[in-house]
Amino acid sequence: MSDQSQSSDSGGRFPKITERGLEDLQKRVGVKIENMPEPWCYEATRDNIRHYANGIGDDNPLWCDPEYAAKTQYGGLIALPSFLFATNRIMSGYVGGLPGIHAMWAGSNWTWHKPLRRNDEIHCEAWLKELIPHETQFSGRAIEQVYHVEFYNQEGDNIAGADSWCFRTERDKAREAGTKYEAAQKGQLTYSEDELVDIYRHYAKEEIRGAETRYYEDVTVGEKLPTQLKGPMTVTGFICYAQGWGGLYIRANKLAWQQIHKHPGLGITNRFNIPDCPERVHWENDFATEVGAPGAYDYGPERVSWLTHHLTNWMGDDGFLANHKTRIRRHNPEGDVLYINGEVTNKFVDDQGRHCVEISQKAHQQDDELSIQGTGVVVLPSRG
Repeated sequence: MSDQSQSSDSGGRFPKITERGLEDLQKRVGVKIENMPEPWCYEATRDNIRHYANGIGDDNPLWCDPEYAAKTQYGGLIALPSFLFATNRIMSGYVGGLPGIHAMWAGSNWTWHKPLRRNDEIHCEAWLKELIPHETQFSGRAIEQVYHVEFYNQEGDNIAGADSWCFRTERDKAREAGTKYEAAQKGQLTYSEDELVDIYRHYAKEEIRGAETRYYEDVTVGEKLPTQLKGPMTVTGFICYAQGWGGLYIRANKLAWQQIHKHPGLGITNRFNIPDCPERVHWENDFATEVGAPGAYDYGPERVSWLTHHLTNWMGDDGFLANHKTRIRRHNPEGDVLYINGEVTNKFVDDQGRHCVEISQKAHQQDDELSIQGTGVVVLPSRG
């Protein structure tokens, strides 16, 4: 968060976006960030990889079973591509400037260059890339804040590079007039036993391609990927992801005080008048609705990780996820179910001679509202 103060007569509980705040933030564009916030994970240890995979419900043995992984081309465990979210808080939405202005993480564009192996150390460089003004249905005026991060291992090899973006929105405006989701007006979702059986059958038949090589020549444009399901959403699931990913502002006792003392705009009082972190939108329904969301909802990087999970299940151990770009379209509040679908839209050989398959993904929730969409590029082995 920002080390600047922002004075404004908000006319509500929360501050508003001011021209002065934007001018100060604009000065940071293109400037390398020094003293980045400490990451949740410095290293891709066996436990760190497993905790992240467990946090998204991914039991692929390539990242979870050392004996299995030892028999693959890697000779040992590797990290799932989305694990890098746990190694840099800037990438995950730890935005600077505009204190007191809500930040909703809204998407990312990843390019991976090589796999992250067990016990690799991760070092990062990051900078604010651009600021883009918007007028949104959700909250009226919003600022899209785009960051770029480069990831390196202990040998200095570039593992990946990525952009991520947040929308900065005024909490009072979003609560009072901006929410566009019918879920905000709906009653509590409930599921019958038959409905739950139908939902859980997707988990029972979920396929991990694994050691069965998928070859480039066997893939056709227009081919559909198996539907993958996530949910029904629970606060327990959101917390499980936070355990593997680390969250942005989750701190306890003295460390929580240190954080809020250093960044006063971060602390938002709870019902006990205790300053608490804004991240509690993911587990407190009352606070989530106060900032304009329909209820406690999932994490943005969590949802992106679900889409990459969809691709890594399909591509198998011998595939490599080279690129993935996503745009989040709405919240997934507690109770929602998400259905992830994909289709092969292109096949090509890139300038490195790699055999690439482009896949378009869309994920809709139970009443068919679009939640997130993405495009991935998977490199597959060729029989040639």
